[in-house]
Amino acid sequence: MTIEVRTGERVDVVDVTSRVEGAVPDETRHGICTVYVPHTTAGVVVNEREERLLSDVENALERLVPRGEGYEHDAIDDNADAHLRAMLLGESVTVPIVDGNLALGTWQSILFVECDGPRTRRIRVATVPR
Repeated sequence: MTIEVRTGERVDVVDVTSRVEGAVPDETRHGICTVYVPHTTAGVVVNEREERLLSDVENALERLVPRGEGYEHDAIDDNADAHLRAMLLGESVTVPIVDGNLALGTWQSILFVECDGPRTRRIRVATVPR
């Protein structure tokens, strides 16, 4: 299944947990769910969705990979920082399905992280029953 995500900022963190949960087929009681981002300037992580932490994530990405630092790829389309940030984040996460639900921890959410927005993106969700 494909989920569409719209972002509003260059760097934006969007909680997609409920949309991923909705993509798990009702008949899948136990198994795994993989969330995959088919983009080179966005990523997906599992972490806490708390506003200050989300701001910290954005600030940390900026400190780790600052924009406009003379990256060679910037000569093509001025977004090398977004590519590098996406590599640090990763393009997929896998979550167990237990009793028909995503087996996330108490404070865990599935977070789509945009590094080159605003854009309309796609997330692919695949489930494998056990």
